[in-house]
Amino acid sequence: MFDTAAALALLQYGDSAYPAGGFAFSWGVEGLAADGLLEGQGHLDLLVAEHLEARWNTMDRILLRRTFAAPDLAAAAAVDRYAEAATPSQQLRDGSHRAGRALLGVSVRQCGPLSTSYRALISADARLGHLPIVQALVYRDAGIGLAAAELLSGWTLVTGLVSAAVRLGTLGHIEAQQSLSSARAVLETLLASEPARDAEPSSFTPLIDIAVSRGPSRHVRMFAT
Repeated sequence: MFDTAAALALLQYGDSAYPAGGFAFSWGVEGLAADGLLEGQGHLDLLVAEHLEARWNTMDRILLRRTFAAPDLAAAAAVDRYAEAATPSQQLRDGSHRAGRALLGVSVRQCGPLSTSYRALISADARLGHLPIVQALVYRDAGIGLAAAELLSGWTLVTGLVSAAVRLGTLGHIEAQQSLSSARAVLETLLASEPARDAEPSSFTPLIDIAVSRGPSRHVRMFAT
């Protein structure tokens, strides 16, 4: 049966207008475009697929699932510390912190109990608040189940990447819709298979990591990552 409440929650939290600060992050799109490595829809489709397959599915998704299953906030914080240790790029760590804490702040203002308690728990440690961990807690506060939370996490990454490309002038709005359709197929395939219960978070996106890490050395930039 069609779950209207779940669908409406997905529409709300997956909306690009949701005020969680996602518009400030390109996750490598800007850097790759500046270096001439991202030209048009074909390149963007490959980049989105790489993000989904080699980082989100093997890293962020695993962290989100662990946090979703965490019995308490201390266990969630342990996953957060793992995320910190498993992210070698300072720029990616900082971006994940900023995006996560922005999302957490919105949920706190909506009086989410887990979000409110978690912000108090991590307030003294700037290393915590990574995006996948916060997503799990915020979506639990919103009554969103694990399967929908995974879909939402992957889809907000996709829309953020495509939106960044449009804002940079790399492609137009019609091409952006075509890219979103391509990304839907990739994400659907990934979500059809659950990660192994003992899967360890990992990622291998060297070009993206380099593009993000070079951000502070660029004289002009639009995005934080």
